Amino acid sequence: MARAAVPSMPGQCASRLRLALIILASLLLASIAAVAADLPALTGRVVDNAGIIDAGTRAALTQKLADFETKGSDQIVVATIPSLGGEEIEPYANRLFRFWKLGQAKENNGVLLMVAPNDRKMRIEVGYGLEGTLTDLHTKLIIENDMVPAFRAGDFSGGISKAVDDMIMVLNGNPEDLEARGRRNPADSSTPMDPVVAVFLILWATMFFGGLAMAFLPPMFGTKLSPGVYRWLGMTFRYGQGAGGSSGTSGWTTRSSGGGWSSGGSGSGWSSGSSNGGGFSGGGGSSGGGGSSGSW
Repeated sequence: MARAAVPSMPGQCASRLRLALIILASLLLASIAAVAADLPALTGRVVDNAGIIDAGTRAALTQKLADFETKGSDQIVVATIPSLGGEEIEPYANRLFRFWKLGQAKENNGVLLMVAPNDRKMRIEVGYGLEGTLTDLHTKLIIENDMVPAFRAGDFSGGISKAVDDMIMVLNGNPEDLEARGRRNPADSSTPMDPVVAVFLILWATMFFGGLAMAFLPPMFGTKLSPGVYRWLGMTFRYGQGAGGSSGTSGWTTRSSGGGWSSGGSGSGWSSGSSNGGGFSGGGGSSGGGGSSGSW
Protein backbone atom coordinates (compact mmCIF):
# COMPACT_ATOMS: atom_id res chain seq x y z
CA MET A 1 0.00 0.00 0.00
CA ALA A 2 1.36 3.38 -0.98
CA ARG A 3 2.34 5.57 1.92
CA ALA A 4 1.20 9.19 1.95
CA ALA A 5 3.98 11.67 1.33
CA VAL A 6 5.06 13.71 4.32
CA PRO A 7 5.54 17.44 3.75
CA SER A 8 9.22 18.27 3.87
CA MET A 9 10.74 20.55 6.48
CA PRO A 10 12.41 23.01 4.08
CA GLY A 11 9.04 23.88 2.55
CA GLN A 12 6.39 23.87 5.24
CA CYS A 13 8.53 24.63 8.27
CA ALA A 14 10.53 27.36 6.55
CA SER A 15 7.34 29.11 5.50
CA ARG A 16 6.00 28.88 9.04
CA LEU A 17 9.23 30.30 10.40
CA ARG A 18 9.16 33.17 7.90
CA LEU A 19 5.60 33.95 8.92
CA ALA A 20 6.56 33.84 12.59
CA LEU A 21 9.50 36.18 11.97
CA ILE A 22 7.28 38.62 10.10
CA ILE A 23 4.77 38.60 12.97
CA LEU A 24 7.54 39.08 15.55
CA ALA A 25 9.06 41.93 13.54
CA SER A 26 5.65 43.61 13.25
CA LEU A 27 5.07 43.29 16.99
CA LEU A 28 8.54 44.67 17.69
CA LEU A 29 8.01 47.67 15.43
CA ALA A 30 4.60 48.28 16.99
CA SER A 31 6.06 48.14 20.49
CA ILE A 32 8.89 50.49 19.50
CA ALA A 33 6.40 52.97 18.05
CA ALA A 34 4.25 52.76 21.18
CA VAL A 35 7.23 53.35 23.47
CA ALA A 36 8.55 56.17 21.30
CA ALA A 37 5.20 57.91 21.59
CA ASP A 38 5.76 58.08 25.38
CA LEU A 39 9.27 59.57 25.15
CA PRO A 40 9.51 63.23 26.13
CA ALA A 41 9.85 65.88 23.43
CA LEU A 42 13.17 67.63 22.92
CA THR A 43 12.18 71.18 23.87
CA GLY A 44 15.62 72.57 24.70
CA ARG A 45 19.09 71.79 25.95
CA VAL A 46 17.65 71.20 29.41
CA VAL A 47 14.45 69.12 29.55
CA ASP A 48 13.54 69.02 33.24
CA ASN A 49 10.33 66.99 33.21
CA ALA A 50 11.00 65.79 36.78
CA GLY A 51 11.24 69.38 38.05
CA ILE A 52 14.43 68.84 40.06
CA ILE A 53 16.52 71.72 38.64
CA ASP A 54 15.89 75.22 39.98
CA ALA A 55 15.06 77.98 37.50
CA GLY A 56 18.36 79.83 37.89
CA THR A 57 20.47 76.71 37.31
CA ARG A 58 18.30 75.67 34.38
CA ALA A 59 18.80 79.05 32.68
CA ALA A 60 22.56 79.01 33.36
CA LEU A 61 22.92 75.47 32.03
CA THR A 62 20.96 76.28 28.90
CA GLN A 63 23.21 79.24 28.11
CA LYS A 64 26.40 77.33 28.97
CA LEU A 65 25.47 74.41 26.71
CA ALA A 66 24.47 76.73 23.86
CA ASP A 67 27.81 78.56 24.08
CA PHE A 68 29.69 75.25 24.19
CA GLU A 69 27.90 73.93 21.11
CA THR A 70 28.51 77.18 19.23
CA LYS A 71 32.25 77.10 19.90
CA GLY A 72 32.65 73.54 18.69
CA SER A 73 29.72 71.42 17.55
CA ASP A 74 29.50 68.83 20.32
CA GLN A 75 25.96 68.81 21.70
CA ILE A 76 25.14 68.11 25.35
CA VAL A 77 21.54 67.78 26.51
CA VAL A 78 20.31 67.34 30.09
CA ALA A 79 17.08 65.40 30.64
CA THR A 80 15.19 64.46 33.78
CA ILE A 81 12.13 62.23 33.92
CA PRO A 82 10.20 61.28 37.06
CA SER A 83 10.39 57.52 36.50
CA LEU A 84 11.63 54.91 34.04
CA GLY A 85 8.36 52.99 34.30
CA GLY A 86 10.11 49.76 35.22
CA GLU A 87 12.64 49.89 32.36
CA GLU A 88 16.39 49.83 32.90
CA ILE A 89 18.03 53.20 32.41
CA GLU A 90 20.59 51.99 29.80
CA PRO A 91 18.12 51.02 27.05
CA TYR A 92 15.84 53.95 27.90
CA ALA A 93 18.68 56.48 27.60
CA ASN A 94 19.86 54.92 24.34
CA ARG A 95 16.36 55.04 22.86
CA LEU A 96 15.90 58.64 23.98
CA PHE A 97 19.29 59.62 22.53
CA ARG A 98 18.36 58.05 19.17
CA PHE A 99 14.85 59.51 19.28
CA TRP A 100 16.25 62.98 19.86
CA LYS A 101 19.15 62.34 17.38
CA LEU A 102 21.68 64.21 19.48
CA GLY A 103 24.89 65.42 17.87
CA GLN A 104 25.72 65.97 14.23
CA ALA A 105 24.79 63.22 11.77
CA LYS A 106 28.32 62.67 10.44
CA GLU A 107 30.07 63.29 13.76
CA ASN A 108 27.72 61.49 16.20
CA ASN A 109 29.04 63.95 18.78
CA GLY A 110 26.13 64.17 21.18
CA VAL A 111 25.95 63.53 24.93
CA LEU A 112 22.84 62.90 27.02
CA LEU A 113 22.86 63.33 30.79
CA MET A 114 19.70 61.73 32.14
CA VAL A 115 18.32 61.50 35.69
CA ALA A 116 15.28 59.54 36.92
CA PRO A 117 14.83 60.66 40.56
CA ASN A 118 12.01 58.28 41.50
CA ASP A 119 14.25 55.36 40.53
CA ARG A 120 17.35 57.04 41.99
CA LYS A 121 19.28 56.39 38.78
CA MET A 122 21.33 58.50 36.40
CA ARG A 123 23.21 57.91 33.16
CA ILE A 124 25.57 59.69 30.80
CA GLU A 125 24.99 58.38 27.25
CA VAL A 126 27.79 59.20 24.80
CA GLY A 127 27.54 59.31 21.00
CA TYR A 128 29.73 57.14 18.81
CA GLY A 129 32.02 59.98 17.83
CA LEU A 130 32.89 61.04 21.39
CA GLU A 131 33.49 57.64 22.98
CA GLY A 132 37.25 58.02 22.54
CA THR A 133 37.28 61.45 24.25
CA LEU A 134 34.55 61.24 26.90
CA THR A 135 35.36 57.66 27.84
CA ASP A 136 33.45 55.26 30.06
CA LEU A 137 36.02 55.94 32.77
CA HIS A 138 35.41 59.70 32.56
CA THR A 139 31.63 59.34 32.70
CA LYS A 140 31.90 56.95 35.64
CA LEU A 141 34.13 59.40 37.51
CA ILE A 142 31.70 62.25 36.83
CA ILE A 143 28.76 60.23 38.11
CA GLU A 144 30.51 58.90 41.21
CA ASN A 145 32.40 62.07 42.21
CA ASP A 146 30.04 64.85 41.08
CA MET A 147 26.49 63.57 40.94
CA VAL A 148 26.17 60.84 43.58
CA PRO A 149 27.42 62.91 46.58
CA ALA A 150 25.33 65.94 45.58
CA PHE A 151 22.20 63.88 44.93
CA ARG A 152 22.51 62.12 48.28
CA ALA A 153 22.58 65.57 49.86
CA GLY A 154 19.45 66.56 47.91
CA ASP A 155 21.32 69.01 45.65
CA PHE A 156 20.20 67.92 42.18
CA SER A 157 20.90 71.30 40.59
CA GLY A 158 24.45 71.42 41.94
CA GLY A 159 25.26 67.83 40.98
CA ILE A 160 23.99 68.22 37.42
CA SER A 161 25.73 71.58 36.98
CA LYS A 162 29.06 70.16 38.21
CA ALA A 163 28.68 67.13 35.93
CA VAL A 164 28.11 69.38 32.93
CA ASP A 165 31.18 71.46 33.82
CA ASP A 166 33.34 68.34 33.96
CA MET A 167 31.97 66.96 30.69
CA ILE A 168 32.75 70.25 28.95
CA MET A 169 36.22 70.25 30.50
CA VAL A 170 36.95 66.73 29.19
CA LEU A 171 35.50 67.44 25.74
CA ASN A 172 37.67 70.56 25.54
CA GLY A 173 40.69 68.29 25.89
CA ASN A 174 41.44 68.81 29.58
CA PRO A 175 40.66 65.56 31.42
CA GLU A 176 43.66 65.74 33.78
CA ASP A 177 41.87 67.40 36.72
CA LEU A 178 38.97 64.93 36.56
CA GLU A 179 41.36 61.97 36.38
CA ALA A 180 43.40 63.34 39.29
CA ARG A 181 40.26 63.68 41.41
CA GLY A 182 39.34 60.15 40.40
CA ARG A 183 42.67 58.85 41.68
CA ARG A 184 42.13 60.64 44.98
CA ASN A 185 38.56 59.33 45.25
CA PRO A 186 38.45 55.96 43.44
CA ALA A 187 35.05 55.22 41.91
CA ASP A 188 33.39 51.83 41.93
CA SER A 189 35.06 49.91 39.10
CA SER A 190 32.01 47.76 38.35
CA THR A 191 30.21 48.79 35.16
CA PRO A 192 26.89 47.57 33.76
CA MET A 193 26.85 45.34 30.72
CA ASP A 194 26.60 47.14 27.40
CA PRO A 195 22.97 46.81 26.16
CA VAL A 196 24.21 45.86 22.69
CA VAL A 197 26.30 43.03 24.15
CA ALA A 198 23.35 41.91 26.27
CA VAL A 199 21.06 41.76 23.21
CA PHE A 200 23.69 39.78 21.27
CA LEU A 201 24.07 37.26 24.10
CA ILE A 202 20.30 36.83 24.38
CA LEU A 203 19.96 36.25 20.64
CA TRP A 204 22.88 33.82 20.59
CA ALA A 205 21.48 31.85 23.54
CA THR A 206 18.04 31.76 21.90
CA MET A 207 19.44 30.37 18.64
CA PHE A 208 21.77 27.90 20.37
CA PHE A 209 19.25 26.43 22.76
CA GLY A 210 16.52 26.65 20.12
CA GLY A 211 18.67 24.56 17.81
CA LEU A 212 19.23 21.98 20.54
CA ALA A 213 15.51 21.89 21.25
CA MET A 214 14.71 21.27 17.59
CA ALA A 215 17.27 18.47 17.52
CA PHE A 216 16.09 16.58 20.61
CA LEU A 217 12.49 17.49 21.44
CA PRO A 218 10.64 16.27 18.29
CA PRO A 219 11.77 12.63 18.78
CA MET A 220 10.87 12.84 22.46
CA PHE A 221 7.48 14.55 22.29
CA GLY A 222 6.46 14.43 18.62
CA THR A 223 4.44 11.86 16.71
CA LYS A 224 6.51 9.28 14.84
CA LEU A 225 5.37 9.12 11.23
CA SER A 226 8.07 6.78 9.94
CA PRO A 227 11.63 5.84 10.85
CA GLY A 228 13.49 9.08 11.45
CA VAL A 229 10.44 11.27 10.68
CA TYR A 230 8.49 13.03 13.44
CA ARG A 231 5.59 15.48 13.58
CA TRP A 232 5.70 18.12 16.35
CA LEU A 233 4.12 21.56 16.79
CA GLY A 234 2.66 21.41 13.28
CA MET A 235 6.08 20.81 11.68
CA THR A 236 7.76 17.72 10.24
CA PHE A 237 11.31 16.83 11.25
CA ARG A 238 13.54 14.31 9.46
CA TYR A 239 16.61 12.82 11.14
CA GLY A 240 19.36 10.74 9.52
CA GLN A 241 17.83 11.05 6.04
CA GLY A 242 19.93 10.82 2.93
CA ALA A 243 19.55 13.07 -0.07
CA GLY A 244 17.17 10.64 -1.75
CA GLY A 245 14.96 10.32 1.29
CA SER A 246 16.29 6.92 2.45
CA SER A 247 17.50 6.38 5.95
CA GLY A 248 21.11 6.00 4.87
CA THR A 249 22.28 4.98 8.36
CA SER A 250 20.92 2.66 10.99
CA GLY A 251 21.48 4.89 13.98
CA TRP A 252 19.92 8.20 15.08
CA THR A 253 21.94 11.32 14.32
CA THR A 254 21.51 14.95 15.26
CA ARG A 255 21.97 16.08 11.66
CA SER A 256 18.67 16.69 9.94
CA SER A 257 17.62 17.86 6.51
CA GLY A 258 16.09 21.01 7.87
CA GLY A 259 15.31 19.89 11.42
CA GLY A 260 16.95 22.99 12.86
CA TRP A 261 15.84 26.59 12.61
CA SER A 262 17.35 29.89 11.69
CA SER A 263 16.51 33.54 12.04
CA GLY A 264 16.36 34.09 8.30
CA GLY A 265 17.85 37.23 6.87
CA SER A 266 16.74 39.64 9.53
CA GLY A 267 19.40 41.48 11.49
CA SER A 268 19.60 41.66 15.25
CA GLY A 269 19.91 45.41 15.56
CA TRP A 270 17.28 48.08 15.42
CA SER A 271 17.16 51.83 15.51
CA SER A 272 14.41 54.37 15.95
CA GLY A 273 14.13 56.78 13.06
CA SER A 274 11.49 58.89 14.74
CA SER A 275 11.74 62.65 14.58
CA ASN A 276 11.68 64.76 17.69
CA GLY A 277 9.46 67.63 18.62
CA GLY A 278 9.94 71.13 19.98
CA GLY A 279 11.80 74.17 18.65
CA PHE A 280 15.27 72.85 19.56
CA SER A 281 16.47 69.72 17.76
CA GLY A 282 19.35 67.31 17.46
CA GLY A 283 21.51 67.14 14.37
CA GLY A 284 20.87 63.53 13.37
CA GLY A 285 23.49 61.80 15.53
CA SER A 286 23.32 58.41 17.20
CA SER A 287 24.73 56.37 20.08
CA GLY A 288 25.67 52.74 20.49
CA GLY A 289 25.38 52.51 24.26
CA GLY A 290 28.66 54.13 25.32
CA GLY A 291 28.76 55.86 28.70
CA SER A 292 28.08 54.97 32.31
CA SER A 293 25.19 54.61 34.75
CA GLY A 294 24.89 55.07 38.47
CA SER A 295 22.51 55.28 41.41
CA TRP A 296 22.38 56.99 44.76
